[in-house]
Formats: sequence, structure tokens, C-alpha cells
Amino acid sequence: MKFQASELPVGKPEPRRKASRLAPLIALVIVITIPLYYPALRDSWKQLYKTALPPYVDSITPMEPPPTENPCSPDCHHDKATAVDNHLAPIRKNNDKDKRKRRQQKGVQWKSSSDDQSRYRGEIRRRVSDEDQCDLFSGEWVPNANGPYYTNDTCNAIQEHQNCLKFGRPDRGFLKWRWKPDDCELPLFEPRQFLQLVRGKSLAFVGDSVARNHMQSLICLLSKVANPVDMSEPLDQNQRYEYREEDFNISMFWSPYLVKTEKTDPNDERRPFKLYLDEPDLHWASQIALFDYVVISAGHWFFRPTYFHLRGRLAGCLYCPEPNVTHLTAYFSYRHAFHTAFRAINEAGFRGVAFLRTYAPSHFEGAAWDKGGDCVRRRPYRRSEVELEDYGFQLYLIQLEELRVAQEEGRSGGTFKLFDATVAMLLRPDGHPSRYGHWPVENQTFANDCVHWCLPGPIDAWNDFLHQLLKREIDRLFIA
Repeated sequence: MKFQASELPVGKPEPRRKASRLAPLIALVIVITIPLYYPALRDSWKQLYKTALPPYVDSITPMEPPPTENPCSPDCHHDKATAVDNHLAPIRKNNDKDKRKRRQQKGVQWKSSSDDQSRYRGEIRRRVSDEDQCDLFSGEWVPNANGPYYTNDTCNAIQEHQNCLKFGRPDRGFLKWRWKPDDCELPLFEPRQFLQLVRGKSLAFVGDSVARNHMQSLICLLSKVANPVDMSEPLDQNQRYEYREEDFNISMFWSPYLVKTEKTDPNDERRPFKLYLDEPDLHWASQIALFDYVVISAGHWFFRPTYFHLRGRLAGCLYCPEPNVTHLTAYFSYRHAFHTAFRAINEAGFRGVAFLRTYAPSHFEGAAWDKGGDCVRRRPYRRSEVELEDYGFQLYLIQLEELRVAQEEGRSGGTFKLFDATVAMLLRPDGHPSRYGHWPVENQTFANDCVHWCLPGPIDAWNDFLHQLLKREIDRLFIA
């Protein structure tokens, strides 16, 4: 499947639906039936994880509108950081329960419908994580005077609309931060060591333009020591790069929905797409078993107008005009897509490691993306200054739930691991291109880009994460 993709979301937030007169009856039915699906509500949250996760249920809950305002002012301040030896592996600090409790109290606020749901998120995240390892993904951004580690002059892999320095972004402060986990040090990306780790291996990115954004960051960080041979076809959204001296290759599979997709109008991608939610996109699924490592992700495309197909039949839609079609939410398609994608990886005979890179929030403020919304902040948030809103919380929770299912089903084959980018990127409203992804054009208005990430920029930290995650997997093989 190939798209000539528009890089910004299309569609509109789903409005709250007015409560009908049947609401009390519906509520009574929910109260009676939920315990049948979620044993933990009858017993305890703990009991749930002694047995199994809740069964796969199709949600038709109306979505909350995306946030338009954030609570922090542009002058949010941060403490200075101490120096770090960037060549050391993460070192876990003493396991102090009091410290952990205090950290949980000051962490990102998860703006969800109930305390029970927040506890559920924490428990399922614990279940999909490596408990014997330091949590790389809970932390803060701290000053780093040494950044950045490449520029738009030293790397030719930067896509134009993420080339913020070329197009005149005047500030450089957004380049002077690094991610600091709470309980260990995260070494900065070391290109020579990375290439040694992946010698003779292959890495695939599966997803949308943010996945490509991540891949291009990796190529730029590696450009300090090596440049790949570009094997991609011109104008193809799918890309392949070979590091021949290291016998290492990187592929990008363009698949913004992860599943089989068709355009309703081949010449206009603003028209709704058809999603076949129980059929994987075979372009990537048919080749995935050939790779050693996979980073899979998806997000912002799920807010576009779409028709949902299951078992060969139309099951519903998002933002469609037909009154006789069941109107569902983006949650419905998002859950099905990840469920199908993970099942495809398991059924393909994949024997490597698949990393789920979680949802990276956008930061439009003041208005929606197509109504002049912008991202003008110039510093990161602290954790206490921002909330992950309901719709982002639900997408994140769906990913964790489906990852847990994949881990259980994949025990005899490949390995599924969490690559949790959500909190780190929630805290970086300053890292987007905004208006600095193109030159101004007289008498023409462009939407601001608060979805993708400047290169260089905060997304480079994803490769700090990736380096350590790969190192852990290789170390685990040696120990085994």
C-alpha cells in the first residue's frame, strides 16, 4: 500500500454526544455486564493480573475532543542537571520504596475518567515492562549544553518539513535538553557502539510519517561515523538503507493504519479510507519475519474519516455522512489495528524483537490544527505541569492492552517489548516544526505542524532509548 501522504491530521475531534433518555437504562446494563468481562471489578484489581487481562471488547464510547490549551506558561523553569558519563550503561539506583512512592505522586497526571482506570494503567504498564530493569521512560528533561549532535548541514536525511533550522527557526534552546530517567542514567546515543551492536542485523520501522521521522533521526545520529547507501525508489514512501561495512540495513514500511487499506477515491486522500481491520497490511506483514528488530507505531491517521470493515463486511465508520452506517470512534479502529498487526507478527514466524513505540501526543494550542492552532512554547514541561488528556490516555491504554495480549500469544516465537515514548514527548511542546517547515509564501496560509518533530530535536532521544533497548536484548541473549 502506497500513499502520497498529507503529513497533518485530517478530520475533526469527535464531539461529546448528548445523553439520551435511555441513558439510565444503558448505565444499568453497563453496571450489570461489565463485571462479566472484567473479573477485577468483582474481586480486586490485583486478582485481574493473577489470571488474565480483560477480553477483547469493541468500544463504541464517544471520544473526548483533543485539548486546545495547556496549563503551563511559556516560562516554565527547570533545575540544572549534573554531568553524565555518556558511555556507561544505565545504572539502577537503590530500590527505595519511599522514593518510588514520592516519584509516583509527582508524576504526569493521567486525566482519565476514574482513579480505578489510572490504577489499571499503572498495573498493565508494569505487566508489559521489564521489572528487572531500570524504567527508562519515567523521568524528566534536564539541561544538556552539549546538544545537538548533528545539524542540517551535516545530515542529508532530514525531510524538508522537519528541517527547522534551515527554514529559520530563531531559537536553539529546544536542542539543549536530554532525557533523565528517575532511577538511572540514560547514556546518549553512541553511533560506533550502536553499529557494533547491530552488525549483521536488520531493523524495520512500521508506521506513519512519525515513524519515518524517527528513522531519519537515527540515520542522522549515525552520520557522525557512517552514511548508508540509499536503496529506496524515488518518490516511494517505503525506504531502505544499507550500511554495507557493518552488514546492517534499515527499512521503513509506510503503513499509517497497519492494516489493509484502500482509498475510496484514488486521486484524493482527503476522502475517507476503507480499513479492513482484521486483515494486516501485507506489504509489511509478508516481509516482517526477515527482520531482527521491528519498531511498530501508529497514531494520528486514525482521526481521519474512515470506513471500518470486519469479516468482509462494513462494520461502521468514523465521520461518514451515511445515517444508516454505525458511527464508531477512533478507539474502535485503533484497538483492532494493533490487535491485527501484533497477530500478524506472531503468525508470520517472526523470531526477533518487536518494540511497540507508544503514541506521541501533538501540541496544538489555541485552536484545532486546521483553525490556526500552533505550538509556540520554547521550553519543556515538567511532569506536574501537564496532563495527558482523555483521548490520548485511551489510545495509550489500548496500546498497552494489545501489547500484553501479543506478549502472551508470542511466547513461543518473537519477543514484544515496550518502547514508551508517550510521557517524554508529552513534555516537549517546544520540539515541533510549527511554521518552520517551509519558507513563507505570499498570500498563502499553511497549517502549523505540531505533530512531527524538528531534526535535530527531542525525537533524537528515541534513539537513546532504542540503543539501550537493543543492548538489553543482546545482553539477555548472552546471559541465556
